[in-house]
Amino acid sequence: MSDERQPIVLDPADFEWSAIRAQGAGGQNVNKVASAVHLRFDIRASHLPDAVKTRLISQGDQRISGDGVSSSRRSATEARSATATTRYCGCSN
Repeated sequence: MSDERQPIVLDPADFEWSAIRAQGAGGQNVNKVASAVHLRFDIRASHLPDAVKTRLISQGDQRISGDGVSSSRRSATEARSATATTRYCGCSN
């Protein structure tokens, strides 16, 4: 195995996005619009190389369930950001 880092390509089809109602205080539009996003990533079902899947699941990160699923809720504005997915899956380290 080489010590050289190989780029990891994330397939957008591996992510499940759903609009949800944001929690917290609101104004006139409270409970009327979906202003947050729930992002779900199933590591085992993803298109990542097997070695990467194994490494992610074996790290014992509390953000990853026992089933190998990681999920996060973000504001709709943050979810639109091109870097949100990268930050979410910890690939920016």
